[in-house]
This record gives sequence, structure tokens and C-alpha cells, in this order.
Amino acid sequence: MKRVKCGLATLLLAGTCLGALAGSARNDIPSCYDAVKLADDRPAGRPRELIVAIDETVLLSRPLQESVYQHALRFVQPGDSVRLYQFSAYLAGKHFSLPFAGALEAPLPGKLRDSIGMNTVRQLDACLQQQMDFFRKEFGQKLLQGFAKPGTDIARSEIFLSLQQIGLDAQANGARDRVMLLVSDMLENSDFANFYAGNRIRDIDPVQEMRKVDARKLIADLQGVRVFVLGAGMVPQNARNTYRSGQTLQLLESFWRDYFTRAQGALEAFGAPELTVDLK
Repeated sequence: MKRVKCGLATLLLAGTCLGALAGSARNDIPSCYDAVKLADDRPAGRPRELIVAIDETVLLSRPLQESVYQHALRFVQPGDSVRLYQFSAYLAGKHFSLPFAGALEAPLPGKLRDSIGMNTVRQLDACLQQQMDFFRKEFGQKLLQGFAKPGTDIARSEIFLSLQQIGLDAQANGARDRVMLLVSDMLENSDFANFYAGNRIRDIDPVQEMRKVDARKLIADLQGVRVFVLGAGMVPQNARNTYRSGQTLQLLESFWRDYFTRAQGALEAFGAPELTVDLK
């Protein structure tokens, strides 16, 4: 890919010129190091990655949508990469997608800062602050567009296949520390499995359901991804029975805890529906 050059003013004011390096992964966030001509001094590596996966079949209240955004903002720091996925089922007009992927840049380390002109350092520092603002705006817009809209009715949900694809992408990205914020009711509804009975959540048998998953080779390869769920067990407001017993949710959580362990990841928290701990 040809490198695109953009001036600092263009980067800060418009935020539309992407400094893409040859052979690099997709990055929707403009590069400050390219803008101030310090590409060779960019700190190497992406130590952390946040994966936000939005289940398009789940209709969240506005406070829960805001909670998703705030959880992400509290976690993300300079130097982190972020990927935002949207999934539901493979239907007309609906498919697994990646609306946003980008990497924030870390500031110059102290010794290197001392070897570079002060004017350039000041430009870089100002740009990095604007880069974070750019991320908050762009990520927030894409996140809002990814949530289910009132009146939308998607009857099927392919959670297993979506997690498998996310696992493949996570391995390719190479981050050492990966956290997933999974916004979903965690209720698979596909030809592989159905966690509903009629129009209500059923009390699943975690052992029996895991046997089905094993038999169909549906376990993702997440390799150390730590998973935080928000929205578990949510049912549509127009459902005939919106009651979810504690036992129903315990069985659901037990299944997914075993699933993520088998996927070589870890279920850190299971928000049903609110996630009451911070990502870490």
C-alpha cells in the first residue's frame, strides 16, 4: 500500500487522512508520527488489544449502550489497538463485519524525546491528544451504528461462528494482551444450537450443549483472550415471558465459562445484563 502523507493541520482538524504504512494492518486512526515525519521513531509493538463485539440481535437500552462506550473508554490507553465487530446471523443484509479497527500511538519515550527538536515534540504531543479525541468520536459513532435499532427483528444469532472468526483475527493481529467486551445475550439461535424454548429462554444443560459444540467443532481458538460479557440473558420486551430465573442465568453462565476455557480464553465477568466491573 502506498503511504499517504498528510499535514498536521489536516490530521487534527479533519481527521480524514489515514497514514497507512506499507504492509501494515488496517488502521482507521490517522498516524501522528507520519504527520510530523517521525515514522521511524514510532514505538514498536501493540501490547494490548481491545475487541468489542456487538450482537446485532440484542436491543439495549440507552443506558446500557452508554455503559458499553464508557467501559471501552476507561480501558483504552495510548498504544492500544481496538477492533469493533458487529454480528448476528448470515441473512440478507446482515453479516459479520468489522466497522472499526485502529491503533492508538504511544508517546515518545523520555530519552528519545531529548534527542528531537522541541517544536517537533510539541507538535507530536498535541497531535497524540487529538488522536485520542479522534478515536473517541469515530469509535463512538461506529459503536452507536452497530447497536440493534427499535423495530429490528433478527430471529437468528450465530454466536459460535462469530467467535471463531474473531479468534482467527486476534491471532493474526499479534497483541500480547487481549481483552474482549462481548455485548450479547449469549443465546445461540441457529442450526447448531437453540437456547430458546418457544419464546422464552430455556434452562440449558451445559454438559449436553457442550457435547453438541464439540461434535460440530464450534469452539473458537481465543488463545488467552479475557472475555467480559454485557447483556447476557436479555430477552425482547415483546416476548411473552421476560422473566429470567437465577437458575436459568447460572446454567447459561456455566456453559459459557466452560466454552471460553476450552477456547483457551477466560470468562472474567458475566454481566446479566449490566457489567459491574471494569475491563482489565
